[in-house]
Amino acid sequence: MINRLLRLSLDNRLFVVAAATMLLIYGFWTVLHLPVDVFPDLNRPTVTILTEARGLAPEEVEALVTKPIETAMNGAPGVERVRSASAVGLSITFVEFAWGTDVYRDRQLVSEKLQLVRDQLPPYAEPSMGPVSSIMGEIALIGVESPTGAITPFDLRTLAEQVIGRRLLTIPGASQVIAIGGGLKQFIIEPDPQKLAAVNLTLDDVVRAMESASVNTTGGFLSQGGRELVVRNVGRTTDPADFASTPVGAFPGGVAIPLGAVADVTVGAAPKRGDAGIDGKSAVILMVQKQPGTDTIKLTRQIEAALHEVEPALPEGARTRVLFRQATFIEAAIKNVEEALRDGAILVTIVLFLFLLNFRTTAITLTAIPLSLVVAAIVMKLMGQTINTMTLGGIAIAMGELVDDAIVGVENVLRRLRENRALPVPRPPLSVVFEASSEVRSSIVYATILVILVFLPMFALGGIEGRLFTPLGQAYVISILASFVVSVTLTPALCLYLLPRAKATAHGDAPFVRWLKRHDRRLLEKVLDRPWATVIATAIAVLVAAAIVPMLGREFLPPFNEGTATINLIARPGTSLDESNRIGTMAEALLHQVPEVVSTGRRTGRAERDEHAEGVHYT
Repeated sequence: MINRLLRLSLDNRLFVVAAATMLLIYGFWTVLHLPVDVFPDLNRPTVTILTEARGLAPEEVEALVTKPIETAMNGAPGVERVRSASAVGLSITFVEFAWGTDVYRDRQLVSEKLQLVRDQLPPYAEPSMGPVSSIMGEIALIGVESPTGAITPFDLRTLAEQVIGRRLLTIPGASQVIAIGGGLKQFIIEPDPQKLAAVNLTLDDVVRAMESASVNTTGGFLSQGGRELVVRNVGRTTDPADFASTPVGAFPGGVAIPLGAVADVTVGAAPKRGDAGIDGKSAVILMVQKQPGTDTIKLTRQIEAALHEVEPALPEGARTRVLFRQATFIEAAIKNVEEALRDGAILVTIVLFLFLLNFRTTAITLTAIPLSLVVAAIVMKLMGQTINTMTLGGIAIAMGELVDDAIVGVENVLRRLRENRALPVPRPPLSVVFEASSEVRSSIVYATILVILVFLPMFALGGIEGRLFTPLGQAYVISILASFVVSVTLTPALCLYLLPRAKATAHGDAPFVRWLKRHDRRLLEKVLDRPWATVIATAIAVLVAAAIVPMLGREFLPPFNEGTATINLIARPGTSLDESNRIGTMAEALLHQVPEVVSTGRRTGRAERDEHAEGVHYT
């Protein structure tokens, strides 16, 4: 079969070279458009259910909200695990499905189960599903601050949610933008019990009046002069005075009692379970999460461009600042692997030229590297993979082996062409190249199979480990197989084009190779004269290496330097938000005493609509 492939490639060498050129161009285009991330896709299909139950203690939340939802979700088809967290006024349930299932079908199943369980929940507990987000979490933290203090944190929160957050959510790939800090604007009504009692009113009367005070209703429509006019009863308002003038009851004589006579109506912040600060000052922080499969670097650049667009529209005294940028870490990690690939390619080139001492043979051998890499990129695109540290790591491991098959074939072809040139009647170059390539086909096949077998156990890994390390093995195996195909197709074709009339066929080995052969013979004679000494020395080296292995440290992943440090401050449970803010501000001030610290961002407690259940004692 391989002989037929060799003969076909040599007979159609022009087509082979043209196809390889087109494949190289398309492969480079594919590489430039592949999504880039720090790790492979680790997103297990998970649906998050958030249920706000304001005023309930964690024990009540667990009994009245979390347990009914957990019980219902455990019966959903395909559910593998259900876990939950209950906090003050909040229940968060995570429903995990099997790998490979469609997350949108999973959300449909969860939605159907939620409809069945709603009647079992308290009337004020309304469950909702969180958006489809990536496991990589927040790809950016954006601070909204007023360095001069001209804008209050309360107004910064409105600005962050209504202007900046809405703009960021229009970017394809952004799944969620959550704001923490400042305060949610709302009307605050504080009834006076003594005044209520004096006019024979209760809190229920106030609640009923407020429920109907800010509601728009329809009055139908009016036909007049051939035109249709919609009749509206506008009750919504943003003016506290309108609420204060709303009647909540009447005196015996029929005179209305306005709300302002029995209560104070103001605009303020909703009860907070979290707060934020930047460089020791109150501020608002936007947490941006991405959708699964989205290119983090591309999305981050679009976010930065959107912030640049919004900046001129912000009021004077307000500004945005990127506090954390996951793309920076990804760019650094990818750059490190790219440098390793570059250095490896340079070393391979130097070694090849040193041994072959010929530009043509070096160029033929090196074609295996870019072709194998672009083929790997094309296959990874078809498999839905991304460019990440694992796939690049597999390619880096394979880098030195990509030229093995090609160099074996090129070296044997060059040797046979030299011998053929020395014959009185030289044979046709086509026959010489075919036979020389055919001679080494067995060794090429065996070597390729053996190195692939080493990585096969990696494909048996399951769970998160398999999702993480399998792409490394895939990139390695695909690259090696691609280099094998190149060695039996393109390499013989290029040899037939470039080597028959090359000067290298007129002289022997390169000087460096002749020097190595001389010293290799001397060393071989010494080793063969002392076989037992060689075996014992090798055994001792193996035993020493085996004894060192248990002393090596063990980690799931190597340490990373993201350019940021995360410090968790955990106060005694029950600590108030104000006290946690005070402690967090003190910590920021201490951190700024470190000369290398550029800025600090602080998040205390939990943001509204956040999928975390930290208490206000957690910073």
